[in-house]
Amino acid sequence: MAQLNVDLVAADRKIWSGRAQRVTAPAADGEIGILADHSPLLSVLREGSVRIVAEGETLDVRVSGGFLSVDSNQVTIVADSVESVPAR
Repeated sequence: MAQLNVDLVAADRKIWSGRAQRVTAPAADGEIGILADHSPLLSVLREGSVRIVAEGETLDVRVSGGFLSVDSNQVTIVADSVESVPAR
């Protein structure tokens, strides 16, 4: 099964990098879900939650804005700022 290569960075540091099955993010026009083989995309992010689902791990963070790029199973999220979301 194809996977995504994901890089999540804030303006001041790298937050997470690795392989994932799914990414959801707060795009400017609404929530977007990204799976392997997604068509190329460049989107502005609004404030909200980014979720990265990787094997055995789920990362939930809150972003204040930024942008998201998808191309050839590479997802790059550049956030203005990132805060961890407390576990439920």
